[in-house]
Amino acid sequence: MAYSSVSDEVVEEFNPKKEEKEGSILEVGDQAVWSLSSCKAGFGIDQLRDDSTDTYWQSDGQLPHLVNIQFRKKTTIQNIWIFADYKADESYTPSRISIRAGTGFSDLQEVEVIELNEPNGWIAIPLKDAQEKYIRTFMLQLAVLSNHQSGRDTHLRNVRVHSPVSQTMVAIKPLQNFQFLSREMCMFNTLK
Repeated sequence: MAYSSVSDEVVEEFNPKKEEKEGSILEVGDQAVWSLSSCKAGFGIDQLRDDSTDTYWQSDGQLPHLVNIQFRKKTTIQNIWIFADYKADESYTPSRISIRAGTGFSDLQEVEVIELNEPNGWIAIPLKDAQEKYIRTFMLQLAVLSNHQSGRDTHLRNVRVHSPVSQTMVAIKPLQNFQFLSREMCMFNTLK
């Protein structure tokens, strides 16, 4: 298990959506089934997974607050990105989050614990095993263990789950706009 700490000075202005569009990372959260331990009406999974950092999931109950992410097949996970905004959410902002992985609820193991100190923006949480390889799992669980100012409920504004882009995918991308120019080779510009 790794332990990380993120303060407001360390969080940089990263935007995983920009990297997704560039093809340097692959968002796989849409391939999973998402569930929550609790939520206020109108502040659930749809708000957590939309493309807006103005909306958020709000829990409704006792700590820990859980986000469960279950994949249909074993999936390689490079990192999880979380958007948190202490200035907007204050005591609703998570201060300690545990990331767990396993095949299901019964065998989840903690792989990362992160401490947040008044975060404002995207936070990348790399997920690697003891051999420093990306984890392969059927299920991830984000557990909000505590909030700033001893807050009871939590706000998470966005969660993105990324797999590494394979070398094959990177190698094929530059060929997408390739065109033969000679008359003899023009017939090979289109594949059937």
